[in-house]
Amino acid sequence: MLLSKLCCERTKDAPGDAKILSHILLSRAGYIKQVANGIYSMTMPCEKMSQRIQNIIRDEMDKNDGQEVLFPVVMPREIWDLSGRYSSIGAEMVRFKDRSNRDMLLGMTHEEAAVHMANHTVSSYTQLPMMIYQIQTKFRDEARARGGLIRVREFTMKDAYSFHTTKEDMEEYYMKMHKAYQNIFRRIGLKRFIDVKSDSGMMGGSIAHEFMLLTEVGEDSIVLCNDCDYRANMEVATSIIEKPEFEDKQLELVDTGADKTIEEICNRFNVPASQTAKAVVFAVKGDQDQIVIAFVRGDLEVNEAKLKKALKLDVVAYDGGVSDVVACGNIGPIGLDSKIKVVYDKSLEGTKGMIVGANKPGYHYVGFNISRDVKDVTFDDISKVKAGDKCPICGGTLRIENGIEIGNIFQLGTKYTKSMGMTVTGPDGQLFNPIMGCYGIGVGRAIASIAQESNDKDGLILPISVAPWQVHMCILRQDDPVVAEKANALYNDLQSNGVDVLMDDRNCGAGIKFTDADLMGMPIRVVVSPKSLANDEVEITIRATKESFKVKYEDAISKIKSMISEMMEQYK
Repeated sequence: MLLSKLCCERTKDAPGDAKILSHILLSRAGYIKQVANGIYSMTMPCEKMSQRIQNIIRDEMDKNDGQEVLFPVVMPREIWDLSGRYSSIGAEMVRFKDRSNRDMLLGMTHEEAAVHMANHTVSSYTQLPMMIYQIQTKFRDEARARGGLIRVREFTMKDAYSFHTTKEDMEEYYMKMHKAYQNIFRRIGLKRFIDVKSDSGMMGGSIAHEFMLLTEVGEDSIVLCNDCDYRANMEVATSIIEKPEFEDKQLELVDTGADKTIEEICNRFNVPASQTAKAVVFAVKGDQDQIVIAFVRGDLEVNEAKLKKALKLDVVAYDGGVSDVVACGNIGPIGLDSKIKVVYDKSLEGTKGMIVGANKPGYHYVGFNISRDVKDVTFDDISKVKAGDKCPICGGTLRIENGIEIGNIFQLGTKYTKSMGMTVTGPDGQLFNPIMGCYGIGVGRAIASIAQESNDKDGLILPISVAPWQVHMCILRQDDPVVAEKANALYNDLQSNGVDVLMDDRNCGAGIKFTDADLMGMPIRVVVSPKSLANDEVEITIRATKESFKVKYEDAISKIKSMISEMMEQYK
């Protein structure tokens, strides 16, 4: 490809809303162009990079007997009604009516389409296990589009769906896909990626893992142990909660004036936050009058994902309503309206000598003993893990890092096959609902993750396994007939030898060409100039290390091919 013809404009400055490095670099290098909030066009370099990533994904899926298919972007309401998700998913899903006034939607995920296909093609257990996958455009009306390709509304994604006869077969295949994902992320050049246990969210199912790229710009919090391999998304992470002992006292109602916050109460009574109980108010989604109060120890925070799982309900922040209890501000466990759903965190189990709200303006209870003062209490793990907590596996110290989710895998069970009526004849002649697994990777987010991790002050440093071109040729003094002839001959010979080359044939200075080459990030730069050709040489620079050396012109092709082979070894 000739750079003079390439539809890809490099710029000195990034868009004003670009705050994350990958967004800045991909925009400045001309790889992406924003069309609307969370919607981008990809220029040729980005699309070539996307295709290389997709081919690596295909290779790993095919190694696990994957069958590539293609589901529709637009689907009818009926199949989503079967799963219940047409109504349960909120504004993220785009719904519309076609010209026949039929309810339709844009696919944001394709479990329903996968079951629909399998239901019409699989009838016997002898056809299982089976995995079908696609690489397809999806649309999710994301409320918080950010970071260029990191969080978008329209995106390309590989999603795969497996079907199994038994739970054991599902689990065995799940681990094969787990390994395939590790291979994919290694082969596309990511380094600081890990897998963590996660919450299955709207996908459903019992077991899920996310693959995360550890980076300070990530919006997910990952809990890691310094002393063992424990790692989990904050949504599901647990820790050993140390429970300090406080003196058991008689319950006493105390005037606390205007003091309401945990900090104010701790200062008034000169006690640690762990000697107080915090009340956090939620409402059931769609019904602000149905209040949920979550109690945790005062030094902890409520984990909303854990709370939803404990309640088996979707909850949202309470924004005010009919409750006098909430209005008073001093919420406590004693004397709550029986209509209010109450959840207690395990950190409060067995506590005594605590200070809690009295559900009365200006008052708190001192000496609260939960087993004595509240009847029929059950406890759930609904609190967030903190840095410095003890690991639930080895007792070591936990730390928290940020991460970008780059892939996920789920053990879905029969959530979709059962609700959508998919049955298969088993070996005993009886019908059963196949057990499913689901496996997703966002291609655009993979590009952004590579850009976020592989760069320096001058631009992108792309792994050779996914770089749009393996070689970036720079011709200096394009107007010199000898230089032009030699450069064009080398360009053509490299391509004939299977090397993917971008040649900068523009009539501009060396500084501009080198700056653009560094910004675009191809692994190998080759410079053809009057100075080097005077010694019958060309100059080669490795982008990652900036190591430069000269080789004889006639040896350039063999040397470059050898370098490419050597670089590719680490991504096999």
